[in-house]
Amino acid sequence: MSFISRLLGTGPDPREAVRPLWHRVVELAREPSFYTDCNVADSIGGRFDLITAVLCTVMVRIEASEMRSESALLAELFVEDMDGQLREFGVNDVVVGKRIGKLMSVLGGRLGAYRSALVEQDQDKLIAAVARNVTFSEGTDETVSAQCVAGKLSALSQRLATFKDDQMLKASGIW
Repeated sequence: MSFISRLLGTGPDPREAVRPLWHRVVELAREPSFYTDCNVADSIGGRFDLITAVLCTVMVRIEASEMRSESALLAELFVEDMDGQLREFGVNDVVVGKRIGKLMSVLGGRLGAYRSALVEQDQDKLIAAVARNVTFSEGTDETVSAQCVAGKLSALSQRLATFKDDQMLKASGIW
């Protein structure tokens, strides 16, 4: 894409190549078993926590390949979606930028915690990361719930490792 095309916005949006993957991340984070079996709080906070957990798992897989730029594009789609959600909740323009900055900081911190656990395939470390970063329903045994979520993230990570890069980007429902 030429400089003029980028400046005027006339060229194709490079994020479109990873949009199916972003939609699949959100779909996986809405999987009912996270909320019923693992007792993740069915709230804005709980849903955000799962989106970031699934997104981090996918980003770790992408980073292990030659698709580093796709990881950045996926993060941009996260920002775009969160921006839209904040505006839908009535957050005004002045505050949206600050909140998005905080959300990106949260994503970065969680990515570091999940990356370390997933790359090392350290289930105890993953359970600890989940326990720190996921909101569970009141009255829940958080240790058991964190183990449940960590098990699902580990299984997802293992499934993702079996797919080729182009299959990942298409997110054609095969995972």
